[in-house]
Amino acid sequence: MAGNLVGIARAYELGARLEELPTVSVSVERGVEGDARGRKNGRQVTVLFREGWEDACRDLGAELPWVTRRANVLLANVDWPREAGGLLRIGEVELQITMETRPCHLMDRAHDGLRAALRPEWRGGVCCVVRRGGEIKLGDRAEYVAR
Repeated sequence: MAGNLVGIARAYELGARLEELPTVSVSVERGVEGDARGRKNGRQVTVLFREGWEDACRDLGAELPWVTRRANVLLANVDWPREAGGLLRIGEVELQITMETRPCHLMDRAHDGLRAALRPEWRGGVCCVVRRGGEIKLGDRAEYVAR
């Protein structure tokens, strides 16, 4: 199912506040331009799926901004994967899914119970490596292609 890109964010330093952007360059070498995690092996870009995020927030009875999850990209109306190996295409960019983004203790620091709410069905999103770089912008078409 094709959807679209509804959020882009980066943090210049690990643990720093995320900056939301309307457009950004994504490269094989650096991941999201200017993001501190872009060179991390197997985890260059983190992707969150709006529907999974909304399910987690509904379970908590809270409305939280998506950047609370500390992901780089938020996709809407895309079937979110529950296994590694598939591709996410966002505009001209291709991301290969390497693993689930496992919720860590920082989630409970942001909101009590968030870590547990993100655990079912890969609600916390996925980690990816960049297979084809390019520019992405809010509104770009996005799709998941299973392996």
